[in-house]
Amino acid sequence: MKLVLCLFVCFWGNFEWIFVDSEDTPTFGSKNIPRLLTKDVISGGFDYPVHQNHTILFYHEESGDMYVGGTDFVLKLDLDGYQATKEFHLEATRDEQCQEDLCHYVITVIERIEDILFVCGTNGHSPHCWKLVSSSPSPRILEHNDGTGISPFMHTQNSLSLRVEGDLYAAAPLDADGSALQFRRKAGNRANVWMYDSWVSEPTFVSASWVKQKDDPDDEKIYVFFREKNSDHNPEADPWISRVARVCKIDEGGSKRFFQNTWTSFLKARLVCGFPEESLYFNRLQDVYVQHSEDWRDTRIYALFTSSWNATALCIYSIKTIEDIFNNSTFKGYDKATPQPRPGTCVKNSRSLPLATVNVVRDHPEMSDWVHSIHSKTPFYVSNNNYTKILVDRVQAVDQNVYNILLLATDSGKIHKILEAGSEPFIISETHIPSQSTIQSMKLDSKKKKLVVSFAEKISVVDLQSCQEYNKSCADCILARDPYCSWTASGCAPTVPEGIQNILDGQTRVCPTTVSDHTQVNRSRRDAAPPVNADLLTLPAVPMGVPFYLSCPIDSYHAVYTWEHRDQSSPCLQMHTNCLFLIPSVTPESYGSYQCVSKERDYVSVVKRYHLMQQINHPTRTDRGKASAVAAEVVCVVLGLSFALLIAR
Repeated sequence: MKLVLCLFVCFWGNFEWIFVDSEDTPTFGSKNIPRLLTKDVISGGFDYPVHQNHTILFYHEESGDMYVGGTDFVLKLDLDGYQATKEFHLEATRDEQCQEDLCHYVITVIERIEDILFVCGTNGHSPHCWKLVSSSPSPRILEHNDGTGISPFMHTQNSLSLRVEGDLYAAAPLDADGSALQFRRKAGNRANVWMYDSWVSEPTFVSASWVKQKDDPDDEKIYVFFREKNSDHNPEADPWISRVARVCKIDEGGSKRFFQNTWTSFLKARLVCGFPEESLYFNRLQDVYVQHSEDWRDTRIYALFTSSWNATALCIYSIKTIEDIFNNSTFKGYDKATPQPRPGTCVKNSRSLPLATVNVVRDHPEMSDWVHSIHSKTPFYVSNNNYTKILVDRVQAVDQNVYNILLLATDSGKIHKILEAGSEPFIISETHIPSQSTIQSMKLDSKKKKLVVSFAEKISVVDLQSCQEYNKSCADCILARDPYCSWTASGCAPTVPEGIQNILDGQTRVCPTTVSDHTQVNRSRRDAAPPVNADLLTLPAVPMGVPFYLSCPIDSYHAVYTWEHRDQSSPCLQMHTNCLFLIPSVTPESYGSYQCVSKERDYVSVVKRYHLMQQINHPTRTDRGKASAVAAEVVCVVLGLSFALLIAR
């Protein structure tokens, strides 16, 4: 249940209610929230002259080039200078009957083959494609073609594209109403091949990926991830089922007599993400990232799912497990002997396949067995955040191990950086990108460690190596467990071989015993008091009988904060970024020293130190005014927190 907390705030006699969304107020001491709410990590970007209804980003790994496609244009981005270095302006081929507001070329596909950019768009409800020379100083169009089946008719319709060597695979509607949506090999060196109508039911295609096999290229497959309508119409059943399907790269379709230009290798299986023992599943696939590996069997699929109860789950799958299902499972609804070659097998001449093999593919393409994640019993990560997009970066740390960093985007423009630490996630940080719209597209430049995020009004570039966020001390840098950053002689900086890290468990014992004064390392043992690096702040004298409060900043939401006074320890009351210690009425026992202590893993730190003194002389009118103002402020804080706690119950 979502809570909205009410704070009653006073400012010099003026009273007002402030409503605070509890989802925006992390609770410290929990591992299920970001450790740090980051600032100033937006390293660049630019604004569009006109707001865009739809944008896509394309990253070419070989060249490191990044492109953005919008309405009537394609831009090449310079991530170092944060500007567009080249613009391709495309005019829509206007139809006389086309309404003016629809007669635009909304870019939906950008692919690159050598020095040629293959660009497709809606073209005013008449999909069109262009081949552009991307290496020349000025744009040059080589040719243009019909784009039906590659680009949708409207940008709001479902579509995807994938380049495999010289071939283009795509899913896009064949009709203007968005129907006849299929995954096809549409253009290139091989024959055009498409799907059989009954294989999918009202699909939403999410992603497609080519998994290379260096040891056997003829056995390479194209994997397609999608969700489709559930055939089970039980009111308690989820209306969607998530799937993975595959086709062979060398599939040329069937013979002229049977299944010509239709996939002969198409198979599909259900992707399971949830809690099988409780029959609780996340069935709506939202986004997929395929992390390729030198050995294709180690390729992993990171998939985001949502549920009917407004939660998001992340499940991780192994391509080997998926292949085992396709190669060994029985075919759902088929109870006869399996013909040879086995349906779905990649063969050099698909047109010569026996009729019995192709018939099984045609009538029973679904596997009986389900595909479970590598964490089988539970998802890797479950959150109340509405994640919409995922990317995964591989980062080599000081220990020479390579760690996976998951970059998850929410619908509200937040980016969560999450370390895949064994079987558990470690949520490093949350970056909020101020925006007037939701995220439309997101791409990673792993070489430059930059994340490019596209909104309706702008492009933002996030620096993933924003190590200055952890620069308070060696311990702060180590506790972050951020593979992008390590502790060096100059502070927390992008990872270098001589840097100090402890990604595995974040224990600060790896820090040197002493460093420069401004970055004093604080460590403690159970039998020792926490070291002190916070200056002692002497507060103005306070008379007895008035309320008072102390404040301490929250540096890490994974830490636990307490207030220590006269050998007593008290939990603090949390505001958004501060811990408070409330004194409803100052008594003689209230005076003296206070310490705000932070405890995280093996690290204990005194964050703030105060000394509260008693006012001995009779208070002047000015003193009484100050005391009254402080009293009013404290009473308001107390009332607000009390009311918030009452609502939370």
